Amino acid sequence: MNKYISILLFFFMGSFLFSQGTYQVAVLKYNGGGDYYANPTSVPNLVEFCNKNLSTNISKDVPYVDVGSKDLFNYPFVHMTGHGNVVFSNAEAQNLRTYLAAGGFLHIDDNYGMDQFIRVELKKVFPNNELIELPSNHPIFNQKYKFNGLPKIHEHDDFPAQAFGIIVEGKLVCVYTYQTDLGDGWEDPAVHNDPPEKRKQALQMGANIFMYAFSR
Repeated sequence: MNKYISILLFFFMGSFLFSQGTYQVAVLKYNGGGDYYANPTSVPNLVEFCNKNLSTNISKDVPYVDVGSKDLFNYPFVHMTGHGNVVFSNAEAQNLRTYLAAGGFLHIDDNYGMDQFIRVELKKVFPNNELIELPSNHPIFNQKYKFNGLPKIHEHDDFPAQAFGIIVEGKLVCVYTYQTDLGDGWEDPAVHNDPPEKRKQALQMGANIFMYAFSR
């Protein structure tokens, strides 16, 4: 029970904590050779945006946390990205499943090249729960900032941006954003030279994901 205590406290307090509490988010570290460390400025920049525009008080220190570590339970929200291979051991998949069932939230952003791998590994985590596409009127697109579905930030294969989710016992526990590259849009402006409007859309959508995750 001890390893659940931190994360349960976050979610029992719900949206009040989102606007009033002090807490920390993390980036997920995984095996398989994929670059889990991609976009190093992205989540810190999103945190800064949320603290400024949503009156949150999230720590600007964003650590990496191993998917199989008990430390995962110290963070109510974990972001995952990369371009390549992802491998979860059975123990890691179990740890992530327990974390999400306890109230944690995982946002996965394909940085181009992760899709074929993460779909397989998510089946290890939730073998009986499918990734389902979130409709354009889903509440995650209608938090403080209003979107008609997921915004397209970077063009790769001329495919539409899509958001998928895993729902467990009626609750969305994981959001997977595909063909959008939100994390690229969160990075320092000079990294990808995104137009200001695209970067604004990316940060606003990221803020919506935070808001939704903390108010479920």
